[in-house]
Amino acid sequence: MKQTSTNLKAFEKLCRQDFESVAEAETALSQFDKTLSMTFVAECEIVEISHYHSAGRPSKKRLPDKITFRISGSLASIPSARIVKLERKSCFILATNQLDMEALSDQDLIDAYKDQQKVERGFRFLKDPLFMASTLFLKSTKRVMALMMVMTLCLLVYAALEYRIRETLLTHDHTFPNQKGKAVQNPTVRWVFQFFSGIPILHNIKQSCMLVLNLNEYHIDLLKLLGKSYELLYSDSG
Repeated sequence: MKQTSTNLKAFEKLCRQDFESVAEAETALSQFDKTLSMTFVAECEIVEISHYHSAGRPSKKRLPDKITFRISGSLASIPSARIVKLERKSCFILATNQLDMEALSDQDLIDAYKDQQKVERGFRFLKDPLFMASTLFLKSTKRVMALMMVMTLCLLVYAALEYRIRETLLTHDHTFPNQKGKAVQNPTVRWVFQFFSGIPILHNIKQSCMLVLNLNEYHIDLLKLLGKSYELLYSDSG
């Protein structure tokens, strides 16, 4: 957790600090300990550090020119405090005006709340710059409601088509290339639409026929799997 990481950095800084006496080190440790709530100092001791002014390894009989003291130990988390903190952070409130437990149980309320994610994921296309949703401005409440109705209907068609494509690929054990060219059985409809873009229709007035151009094997294969009605939309005529 962020607080634990902050405490650890502060303790490491404290352990690098030199103190003139044991009492001074103990006072600093005591003050630091008061700031802790999620952790505590474990296996702590005051270590004596000898300093010599001259370079090189001192002899065994030589006395140090200066002696300081440092704090040595480790920082450990308090399990009970951590659990309480996590539980508090993990809590959220679901409220309803339906007070009849038989009409709406706690489990039904939670299930309904979680099911909202399916709809919310469907509307993530609004963030796509291709849809230019930010350019829309509706002042009237009725128009906003009308737009939401149209969008919900479009999302229904979008989701139904995506479901059909994925189920068809899975049932017939076929695949469709994704954006990276990898063969998958769960392409998004947005990608399928994008994959089918750039297919022009050439009208020959003299011969009274229509030609569909740029269809490749992946287009044709998917259209065949989806059925005759889809094939007819992309078939030549005349």
